Amino acid sequence: MKTSAMKAVLSAILATVVLGLAGCSGMTPQGRDTAIGAGVGAIGGNALTGGSTAGTLGGAAIGGYIGHEYGKNR
Repeated sequence: MKTSAMKAVLSAILATVVLGLAGCSGMTPQGRDTAIGAGVGAIGGNALTGGSTAGTLGGAAIGGYIGHEYGKNR
C-alpha cells in the first residue's frame, strides 16, 4: 500500500476511534480502557502488517485484551 493511502486509512481509523469514544461518557473505566486498547491495537496492527485485515483485527483483539486487563487495576 502506498504511503499516502496508508496515512489516509490510519487517519480514518483514528477519526472513527475518537468519534466513537465521544459516546463513551457513560462507560465504566474498564469498558473505556478496553475500547481505547482495541482502537490503538487496530491502528498498530494495521500499520505493522501493511494494511492487512488479519493484522488489523489481531491488533484490535490484542489491544482490547490489554486495555481490559489494564482497566481492572484502576
